[in-house]
Amino acid sequence: AGLPGMPGTVLGHGTGAGERLLAVTFNDLAGGSASGPAGGPLGGREDELARAGALAANPRLHHVVVAGGEDTLPYADLDGPLTDEPGPSLVIAARHRARLAAGSADHFTGYGARQVLDAHPARLADLLVDRKRRHLVRPVAALAKADGSVMVPARVYAAARRLARTPYRTGLENLAGQLLRHQLGDEAPGGAADASLAALTWGRPGPAARWLTGEALAEVSVRLQASTSRSEVGPGQRPGDFRARAALARHAADLRVLEQAAEIRFQRLHTPFLDNQVVRACRALPEALRVRPGARAAILRTVLEGAGVRELPAGWGAPTQATTAAAARTGLRVAADTLMALFDTPLLAEAGLVEARVVRKALRAAAEGEPLPLDGLADLVSLELWLRRLLARRGTCWTGTPGRQRAVPEGIAPQRGALARGV
Repeated sequence: AGLPGMPGTVLGHGTGAGERLLAVTFNDLAGGSASGPAGGPLGGREDELARAGALAANPRLHHVVVAGGEDTLPYADLDGPLTDEPGPSLVIAARHRARLAAGSADHFTGYGARQVLDAHPARLADLLVDRKRRHLVRPVAALAKADGSVMVPARVYAAARRLARTPYRTGLENLAGQLLRHQLGDEAPGGAADASLAALTWGRPGPAARWLTGEALAEVSVRLQASTSRSEVGPGQRPGDFRARAALARHAADLRVLEQAAEIRFQRLHTPFLDNQVVRACRALPEALRVRPGARAAILRTVLEGAGVRELPAGWGAPTQATTAAAARTGLRVAADTLMALFDTPLLAEAGLVEARVVRKALRAAAEGEPLPLDGLADLVSLELWLRRLLARRGTCWTGTPGRQRAVPEGIAPQRGALARGV
């Protein structure tokens, strides 16, 4: 990069000759964590900054660290444009906008790496379907070590075996029954083992299901039961592959929402991990390799070594998610009053999907540190925001406006079809 007329030359930044590539790292200064006080740097973020600094020592890179204060916490800035659809990333759009604003005209991100490279816990059932039991030893041992319980291997193996023997239709019927009986897994996962056990199913209630009304859950249950008569998994598709594809599709859809909500004018956002060819290449990896602990970092290191990049700092390729959860909880606490006002008379309650009192109680409890699924609260807040923005935009477009209300004089003939299309 940086050679005039050569691929990779950065345009619009000086002459282009010898121009260094811009590398951006976000440093959360306002979030608190279990290992550090609120108002100080997140514990896991210091290691990531050290690794980023080591990589940025390359003379071809110009390293910029974006210091995020309280104004970049989740839920801090809930104003934004109307996106095509709702998504949980609406509550963190301002956070990402601050980071993207420091980038250049073409900004590359690592979105999707976890969903494309990591193995979904349901892939353990795929190993049993393929009679590769010995490959369960390493991932199950890692879960047992992280949980500290000798019963984890037996529980995980039993859950994987049960899923491997459960047809897709039966899985949907079981899910519909859970929703109808309000069996939503009210206990928040206590660790990696509990989260993996909960994911070893064809489908499970979403994290926001516990706050939906009985009528809403019953309606979803009826729709699921009706779909069992016509829904079939494709030939050869196994539960782990099915769940991994669904998780990737949800992440890609939410990324589209984030692109619209955090858009920087004249900037093109690139996500190489979600490129079709990259996704196909990652799907071709054997499942026995994907389920190994630390597989993502090992795969990325191997790929980069083939490209000539060998000197990578220790711990690179597997950043912790603890800092993200800590920042979300801190953001809830800081924006508690704003969120309470948002759910004073929510549109979701008017639609019969939630009870405002129940959601306000959950927001207050989460802000005080109670172990509740934060991603479920993000779903509810994002959907409420999106509905309010949608209603605020109604009546502002030209499409469907009666002729007498159009802002074009009667004697002027507009270009054919232009006014009807709203352009």
